[in-house]
Amino acid sequence: MTAQAVSIRTNKNLLATDIQLPASKSESNRALIIAALCPEKATLENLSEARDTQTMQRLLQLDQEIMDVLDAGTTMRFLTAYFAVTGQQKVMTGTPRMQQRPVGILVDALRTLGAKIEYQKEEGYPPHKISGPFQQKTNKLSIRGDVSSQYISALLMTAPALPQGLELQLTGKTGSRPYIEMTLQLMERFGVKAEWNDNIIKVAPGQTYKANSYHVESDWSGASYWLSQVALAEKAEINLLGLRPDSLQGDIRILDIMAPAGVGHSWENGKLKLFKQEAAKHINVDFTHCPDLAQTVAVACAAKGISGSFTGLESLRIKETDRIAAVQNELAKIGGKLTEPTEGHWELIPSESLPSGPVRIDTYDDHRMAMAFAPLACLLPVIIEEPEVVNKSYPRYWQNLKSAGFELEF
Repeated sequence: MTAQAVSIRTNKNLLATDIQLPASKSESNRALIIAALCPEKATLENLSEARDTQTMQRLLQLDQEIMDVLDAGTTMRFLTAYFAVTGQQKVMTGTPRMQQRPVGILVDALRTLGAKIEYQKEEGYPPHKISGPFQQKTNKLSIRGDVSSQYISALLMTAPALPQGLELQLTGKTGSRPYIEMTLQLMERFGVKAEWNDNIIKVAPGQTYKANSYHVESDWSGASYWLSQVALAEKAEINLLGLRPDSLQGDIRILDIMAPAGVGHSWENGKLKLFKQEAAKHINVDFTHCPDLAQTVAVACAAKGISGSFTGLESLRIKETDRIAAVQNELAKIGGKLTEPTEGHWELIPSESLPSGPVRIDTYDDHRMAMAFAPLACLLPVIIEEPEVVNKSYPRYWQNLKSAGFELEF
């Protein structure tokens, strides 16, 4: 039995508390693919409890043809490349929304390399059937850099399984660059080196992953919701556990982004300490390399009365939902607006006055919508529809809110 909604009572003063964040699913899912390609057993510690990662683990161990990734985008893309280059016969499928998320750029690239992949329904979208065996035709690929870094990461991680190696040319603007860098750094942790010069990434042939051990860091995307809480609360002092100041994750940028929104930080005894500081009236943010932070920042600033100028939101339309439309719809409920006066340039117009009564937030089957809007409870009562969507990346989110003093009713 799942709850239809969770009601959160207003809590302006957060309890001083330590929050154990979930492990990064971005790191976990990459580490799982690399470990699957290791000739010997690799040791992975602190893997994410997120549904996406649990799905990846389960499918890698499953000996059957139908691979249902549910709503896990990284799992769909990474496993498509993994099964293709390892010559396995699989049918990749997922939820109705997953079947609307494009995979054509990755499939075209894998076909160029030598994979046999056929679409089962609509061209360019799951479900698709991968047929072995795989025989490499070329080691040179050209792929757009501005659509999804997950396509690029999927190809790079599986490159050591290609007899001829891989030379990947990125065309146009490259988005989410830190995620590609994370992939390359994790590959190097397991013994495979790549060269990235200008727009070309080369993985030389003859390299093999070595069975290493790796401890997955806590998730900076999950941390972002706590920075939002601190920004909106009247009183707050929160310690976040399991993060590293030298993180591989691009979403560590949330520290810089939220500083002018009124959130200070310091590193003390291995903990990230968050506290309130003076806020600016306006912020400028380019989300090209950290699109998963956009919803959190937009909601916090709109509610706090901070205007914003944003770029780099293009990829948000092909996520779990059309995140731009979803944020626009829900911000309107508190009097905020997100507009696009010129193509690619967005303006956040904050609320002039917040409603007094409870605001009911639709989540659109999107975990980030639930967690980006929940911090509004620092200012007014909030009802979040379909609260179980957080299981996708942060299963203990609601319990963690309680530990900070919020009263929740499911």
